[in-house]
Amino acid sequence: MMLRKQVLGLGMALVLAVAAPAVQAADIVDTAVKAGSFKTLTAALKAADLVIVLKGKGPFTVFAPTDEAFAKLPKGTVEDLLKPENKAKLVKILTYHVVPGEVLAKNIKPGKVKTVEGADLTLKIEDKKVEVNDAYVTKANVAADNGVIHVIDKVLMPPTK
Repeated sequence: MMLRKQVLGLGMALVLAVAAPAVQAADIVDTAVKAGSFKTLTAALKAADLVIVLKGKGPFTVFAPTDEAFAKLPKGTVEDLLKPENKAKLVKILTYHVVPGEVLAKNIKPGKVKTVEGADLTLKIEDKKVEVNDAYVTKANVAADNGVIHVIDKVLMPPTK
């Protein structure tokens, strides 16, 4: 009787282990998708073939503009950027939002920080608000397994050379 209970218990444990869904880590892209307010950003990442990069090991810090931020751009800008012939420009803009390494809000210091695109972002802290160029961080420290997302209220444009 005791052996039978042990076998049944082991069998149930095995069934539960097999039936339990695997815990899926949420990378930068999956975290943005789950948030629901980054549909334009995720569409742009796909058009620029950058999804695989931001699903990579990292760590990355992404200053992520919301759909609302993209809507503030002049009419037709987003549609134009998503065209295949504008992929290089789109990659430049999107990589300007990414900083190598994981930088939490508490570690942000005023000054310049180099982006993946190559140009600098200017970070300021005013009244306990973080400003990135002329955008404000509206939500900080959205954790992902390969970095962190700081939500911003404007799309950052890299400097033209």
